[in-house]
Amino acid sequence: MQEVTQLRKDAQTNGHQGSLLEKLRKLVLSGEFPPGAPLPELFLAEEFEVSRTPVREALKQLENEGLVEIRPKVGTFVRIPTRREIVELFQLKESLEGLAASLLARRGPVQEMEILKRNIEASERAERSADSARYAELVHEFHWTIVNGSDNSKLVEHYGRLMNQLAYHRIVLETVERPARMRASIREHQSVVDALLEKDPLGAELAMRGHVNASSLAAARGADAGAEA
Repeated sequence: MQEVTQLRKDAQTNGHQGSLLEKLRKLVLSGEFPPGAPLPELFLAEEFEVSRTPVREALKQLENEGLVEIRPKVGTFVRIPTRREIVELFQLKESLEGLAASLLARRGPVQEMEILKRNIEASERAERSADSARYAELVHEFHWTIVNGSDNSKLVEHYGRLMNQLAYHRIVLETVERPARMRASIREHQSVVDALLEKDPLGAELAMRGHVNASSLAAARGADAGAEA
């Protein structure tokens, strides 16, 4: 469990910074434990050097967030979202990111635009080297840059909760392993950036909505393939 070991080392290095809940949330979202995998309380308590009680409380909170499933007298497992849930969460994601892109386009010169241009360049390098793991990181940066660039704290707050429920990083890792999807995703990102550079709020919103919708379809196909497997 490489991710668990690293989180424990980080905790020892940084003292008590960051709660157990945050560490367990990061662990679940990292993909170290795939959907459906068990999360043994005793193992987690030993790894994070705490008693089972705080682990149990943190897992209850993650269940409220939709990240894990607690089965009485059986155990705790990484929750497997249904196809319908993925579609519904992507619908919310499309609305929030479309709004974020529109708001960013309305702002004057901001540092986010330089970050986005560098992101596109780095994404193209990742695509040429078939580095899907690196591209997944850049996707995360791209979307969060636009959301933070909206300069709307409530939008950022709700978006963060949504992304946790969606476990978006896992979905991106699964979808961008297909080269055709990675290339299409980069083109879609470029369309969003072009509209932002032109300070076109409507164009930016439509481009972002189109991109998220395409990502949703790719994720749904991945969920269907996983169900068949």
